[in-house]
Amino acid sequence: MNPSPATRKVFQGVASRQQMFRMFDRHAQRPNRWEGDVSPLYAGEWFEIGEAEHDYMFEILPPLWIRGAMFAMREFLTGSVTSVFFALRIDGVIRHFHGYCDLSDKGAVERMRVDVVAREIRPVRAMTREERLEHIWSITADDYRGHAGDRWPEGARGKRTIVLYGGAAGTTLKLLDELTDDEIAAKLPVQLRHLPSPIAA
Repeated sequence: MNPSPATRKVFQGVASRQQMFRMFDRHAQRPNRWEGDVSPLYAGEWFEIGEAEHDYMFEILPPLWIRGAMFAMREFLTGSVTSVFFALRIDGVIRHFHGYCDLSDKGAVERMRVDVVAREIRPVRAMTREERLEHIWSITADDYRGHAGDRWPEGARGKRTIVLYGGAAGTTLKLLDELTDDEIAAKLPVQLRHLPSPIAA
């Protein structure tokens, strides 16, 4: 069995209920949606939610299991990947999170719990380049994001794309992973544009 993909934060801040439901399937527009094993696409993704959203999800269906301050949803998203909800004490405050865990990997849930706490106890708000790109993907409307199709070079096909506004040059479509720092800053909400990158331990 292959280990689950690395955990990754996909939204900065506390997601509203509407944002939470939208992020449950951030990859709905992917090509060949119903083909192949897409577990690695979702497994490891996590973001923060409010207490009310956490409790709402707990009451929808009887959980698959409850372990202390964690519970897993009974309905699987794909394969052995399902939603796991966490209530974690971080710096003396109870905070709530949603993550996708591959339950075929027995260590995935605990690894995510540890990684979320480690990420959130940073003394200064900071975002990695990857977190900035994931946040942009999460907040962009479906009409302005997609995947590279047949008109793109073969190596780019299937990769995520985003619409950019170029002023007099008009709009352009660019691979998400190839955005420059200035393009990333322009796409982020104002309050996130100047957050520092985390200092390596």
